[in-house]
Amino acid sequence: MTETIPSQPTPPQPPDGAFEPYKPRSPELRAVLDALGRLRQDLFQGAFAYRPLPPLSTERPSARLLPGRLRAYAAWSPHAAVVAAGVLALLMTLGDRQSEGSVVALLSGLLVLASVLLTLARPVAAFWLSLAATWLGTVLGSAWEEWPWAPGTFLSHLTVLTVVAIRTRPRTAGWMWAITAFYGFLSVSALGGGHFGNDVGSMLVVSAIVLLAVTVRQTRREAEQTVTAQQTQTAHERSRRTLLEERTTIARELHDVVAHHMSVVAIQAEAAPYRVENPPPELEKAFVTIRENAVAALTELRRVLGVVRAQDYEVPEAPQPTLADLDGLLDNVREAGLPVDKGVTGAVRELPQGVELSAYRIVQEALSNTLRHAPGASARVEIGYVIGGLGLRIVNSPPPRPALVEPSPGAGHGITGMRERVSMLNGQMTAAPTAEGGYEVTVFLPVATTGEGDA
Repeated sequence: MTETIPSQPTPPQPPDGAFEPYKPRSPELRAVLDALGRLRQDLFQGAFAYRPLPPLSTERPSARLLPGRLRAYAAWSPHAAVVAAGVLALLMTLGDRQSEGSVVALLSGLLVLASVLLTLARPVAAFWLSLAATWLGTVLGSAWEEWPWAPGTFLSHLTVLTVVAIRTRPRTAGWMWAITAFYGFLSVSALGGGHFGNDVGSMLVVSAIVLLAVTVRQTRREAEQTVTAQQTQTAHERSRRTLLEERTTIARELHDVVAHHMSVVAIQAEAAPYRVENPPPELEKAFVTIRENAVAALTELRRVLGVVRAQDYEVPEAPQPTLADLDGLLDNVREAGLPVDKGVTGAVRELPQGVELSAYRIVQEALSNTLRHAPGASARVEIGYVIGGLGLRIVNSPPPRPALVEPSPGAGHGITGMRERVSMLNGQMTAAPTAEGGYEVTVFLPVATTGEGDA
């Protein structure tokens, strides 16, 4: 009796073309494919793209030492050097090929010159033309003892390698050296008839030294450009962060000022009916509406502007400073070593608290800048109460020479904060050095008159 073994169920097969079977690649194969991809990207893609060599900047430190006309000519010095190298290679080739006929010598020389000049417009194509010119120049002639590089083609190919390496990425220099080495050994072993000249070894050694120097220079320049870009971005971010912090501070102070006044309005509206005997119902209803609107506005204000408060920010217990507190600020500045005078013109009057606070902060920041940047100087604060606004002028004298104390560089964001406050109030501000060597800040903060406010 034979035992039958049940057949295993066949797993369902996916439809044809549903997916491609995954074939893992070895790390070696992936490395080779990646290398070939980079080689194709560097020396094949866009090999004949038009990339003219731009002139040098005339603002370089070395160019500034030259007179005007020579400075303009110095911008084209790289082009002149390449042309000179090409002409020299042409003359060397013509001298080597005199015994082979004028046609062969002229054709070989023109190929050498063309490969060098092509680096000014199509650098990668110039490398391939240089290899072709080396091979054609030797095949057309009879100088087999100088295979594969004669003196003229040696100079031209070395020039092409150098210029192309300068104009491309450092990785391209490695590819060109490897292809040059492969071409040299292949030419000697397969086509050189057993003649191995010293020119192959000389080419590889000299080109390796030159390309290494160019690569180091390119890598250093890229690193410097990266550092410069990072420093610029860091400075921009620092300025932006300082601007946001200043705006946050202004929003906090605005919140405190407006919230205080809205709270006073709500309390006075609630208490007003009790100060009048038998107030009419219409008046009571009006006060109730005023209080409800004030409380609603206060709640909305806290909801919108309250988000700018940091978690560790504490509401100041003392009221915000105004121009009435300016004398105390000036006393503190005088104790810090800055002689400062104050002048007031016009009829002194009470201004909106936001204007008073901003004016106080602007004077405070301007005097702080004087202490930091002009130690030993004196300052003057002028306040002008005019129709339609408030004028401020803070000016300091030049610091003594030699300076008694080294100035502090600071972050350079004090002017930015002052401009933010002036812009918030739709005012105008100028800040610039004076003719005497000091610094002057002038500000005008508009204030609506009673008639304008009622309108």
